[in-house]
Formats: sequence, structure tokens, C-alpha cells
Amino acid sequence: MNIYSRKQQWKWILFMVAIFIVFTSLWYTNKLVNDIKSDEEKKVRLWVEAIQKKAGLVKFTNDLFQKLQTEERKKAELYALATKELSGDGAGVSEFVLKVLQDNTTVPVILTDEEDRINASRNLDSAIIHDSAAIKNELKVMKALYSPVVIDVYQGKKNYLYHKDSRLFSDIKVVFDSLIKSFISDVAVNSAAVPVIYTDSTKTNVLAIGNIDSLTISTPVKLKAMIKTMEQQNAPIEVDFGKGYKNYVFYEQSILLTQLTYYPYVQFSVIGIFLLIAYILFSISRKAEQDQVWVGMSKETAHQLGTPLSSLMAWMDYLKSSGVDEMVIHEMNRDVLRLNMITERFSKIGSQPTLEYVDVSEIVKTAIDYLKKRSSKNVNFILEMPQTEIQAMLSVPLFEWVIENVCKNAIDAMDGKGDFKVTIIDIPEGVAIDLSDTGKGISKSRYKSVFKPGYTTKKRGWGLGLSLSKRIIENYHHGKIFVLNSEENKGTTFRIVLNRFQS
Repeated sequence: MNIYSRKQQWKWILFMVAIFIVFTSLWYTNKLVNDIKSDEEKKVRLWVEAIQKKAGLVKFTNDLFQKLQTEERKKAELYALATKELSGDGAGVSEFVLKVLQDNTTVPVILTDEEDRINASRNLDSAIIHDSAAIKNELKVMKALYSPVVIDVYQGKKNYLYHKDSRLFSDIKVVFDSLIKSFISDVAVNSAAVPVIYTDSTKTNVLAIGNIDSLTISTPVKLKAMIKTMEQQNAPIEVDFGKGYKNYVFYEQSILLTQLTYYPYVQFSVIGIFLLIAYILFSISRKAEQDQVWVGMSKETAHQLGTPLSSLMAWMDYLKSSGVDEMVIHEMNRDVLRLNMITERFSKIGSQPTLEYVDVSEIVKTAIDYLKKRSSKNVNFILEMPQTEIQAMLSVPLFEWVIENVCKNAIDAMDGKGDFKVTIIDIPEGVAIDLSDTGKGISKSRYKSVFKPGYTTKKRGWGLGLSLSKRIIENYHHGKIFVLNSEENKGTTFRIVLNRFQS
């Protein structure tokens, strides 16, 4: 098992552990949220019950208030009838009439004629009775409050009896108003700390709000949307004041509970972003470290090759002077030049190479010709090249190195027997070089792994060829190299894409 297989296994193990931790945390957090939600629902139910009971008390008080108002009106009317009876000749006035007049000790009344001249009054403040201006002002107040009771006196003449609420009734009204204010306050400032909107019967006019940002209901559209949302969560509490007069209390779960519901997702999103940033920084740091290793290794290799290469060149000169067969010397000289090129390649790693415009087909053909003479005769090399010249900016030594690496890997994959095909294609974005073999193939899950340092399926080898090729193409030539397609036991096609040369 190579390092990347083990790495892949560890990734899956860590991924499963992370999934377990995430789901465990989500389950526990969700359990806490549900517990808090249950507790809050109990508080809300208690609050709702209290509000409904208080609403019942408000309704009862309002009903009582209306009954008292009706009774006082009846008293005023009865007093008017008694006054009419008394305004006759006085004969036959019953004790009942007199008792009615005497028993009205609570309802303030003023009796006037048709010209608004005050004929009589009862149950007014002593300070008002002896002050003509004050009593006229009191008459204005009574006129504004209630319509008068009309009394037919005689011969079409009429008197008018005006009245206002008794002190007892006024005191009850103060209590009722206080109760209404207390009810609204209890709705807005609720112990359950839930967002609340208290509206009138139209459900559009807001009487009070609690635990809500006023900006969220600043327009009728926003208010309608908020009320609709609340109504979907909980049925509104109906406050019945009698005679069809109703208000409504809308509420939803508390802001804290809403925040807690989304808290685990926000938490894991933040942790995920942090881990992603940490992973990216770690990858960049690791890549920079690998680049330093690559550069150091390449420079050291070039340095180590330099000494024996110089010695070989001296030996070549000696062999020439010794009368050795020219063909042997020529082939040895080619290999020495090849070693010199390899040394040059290693020396260029880590430095910005010089790129020049060259014919891609010519460079590929030269590299393949060299490899063909040094490969098994059972390998059939096929070249498909365009008739026209295609130029691109290349570092020739480094680009030839890439072709050789891919070719050698293909020959190894075919066990020294099969077809190796090179196709150069003119494409819109530049030039594509397809390198195809009829070897063992690569599984789809390994398409990216083959370019990683140390990845190899051979018993011998460091697994650096394709990794180095990827660096040369992408870092130095700003192109791309990737597995175009592959099928196990049928072969693989690598594609190199270089930018188009613009003349």
C-alpha cells in the first residue's frame, strides 16, 4: 500500500469521525433547543392563560360599566318624568314621584327651558350651584356628553333635562381605563419574553408591541407579513370587550429561542470556514516547503552530475585520439550530450526558464525519435501531426523532459509492448498534445493522484516523473496537463494544453 492509499484511508477515517462529531453535536444542541422550547412553551401557555383571564376581567368590567351607564340614563329619564309630574298644578302628585325626586342623590342633572335658561339642578357641586358662569359651563359639559331628556310641559312648551355621569360612575371609569392600560402593559411587557403585537379588531392598527424591533413593522406591508407569520405559528388571543368589540394579541416564539434554533448551523459554518482557511494556508505552506525540497534536490542533482560529466567529456576526447570506432564515439557523444541536457534541466528547476517561440510538432518529434531508439522494438510509436506549423512559447529542455516522462510511464504501463500514440491538435485555446498508450489504465479515482509526488504503481521508482511534469507545464508554461480519459486494461490518454501563439 503506497503513501497515497494510506492517506486516502486516513482522509475517510477523519471524515467519518468529523461527521460523527457534527451529528452528535447537532443532536445534543437540538435536544437542548427542544428542552428550552418546551420550557418556553409552558411559560407562554401560562402567560396566555393569564392574558385570557385578564381579558375576561376587562370584558366583565366593561359590561358592568355599560350596565351602570344604562342605569344612570334610566335614572335621568325617571327623574325627568317625575319633574314633569311635579311641574303640573301639584294636585295628585304621588309619593312615588316625590320619592324619585328625593332619591336621586348621585346623578348630576340640570333642567332648562327652551331658551337654555336653567330652572333647576341637582347633585352639583356647591361651588358650581352659586356661580352662574360655572353652572353654565357645567351645562355645556353635559350637552357634549349625552343627549337631553325632553319633557313636554304644556301647550307645546318643552323643558330639557341634561345629565352627566355620577361620581361613582366616573370612579369606575377610571378603574376601567387603568385596567385597560394594565392589560396592554402586561401584553407588551410579557414574562415569557415572546414577541407580541396587540391590534384592534381590524388587525391593522397596532395598539402595543413587545420584544419587537419597530423597524420590522415600520410599513403596512411589513406589519401584515409579521402578523401573518405570527398567526401561522400560534392562533391569536382574542380579547372580547362585548358588543362585537374585539382586539387581538399575536405572538411567536422568543428571539432567543429562534437564535438557538439556528445556532448550531452558524457554529459549524464558522468552524467550517475556519478549518477551510486553515487547510488552505496549510496546503500553501506545505506546497512552498515541497517546492523548496524540489529546488534543493534539483540543484544538488545538477551539481552532482557536473563532475562525472566533465570527466566523461575528457574521456571522449581521449578515445577519439586513441583511434576508437567513430560510430561508437558518436553514440557515446550523444549520450554525453543527453546527460548534459539532463543536468541543464535540473539546474533550471527553481529558476525562471527562458521561453521561446518554437514549433511544437518539431520539438515533440525530436523527443519521440530519441526515445524510439532507446525503447523496446515491441513498442509501436505513432505520430499524428498537423500539416501547418503550430508555435507556442516553450523551454525546450524542460518540455522535452515532460514528453519523455509521460512516454516512459506509458512504456512501463504497457510492459514494453503496445502502441504509443502522440496526437497534436490545433484547438481554439491553443495547442493540445494527446499522449495515448494501450497499457494497464488508471481508475477514475486516481486521475489526480498520479500527479502527486511519491505516487507510483511500480515496484521500483520514486513516483516523481508526472509530478515534475505537472510543475513544468503549469508553473513554467502556464498550461495544463491532466488525464483526458482512461480505461483499466485498455489504456490511458494524457493531454497537455499550451497557450496559442499569437503572431
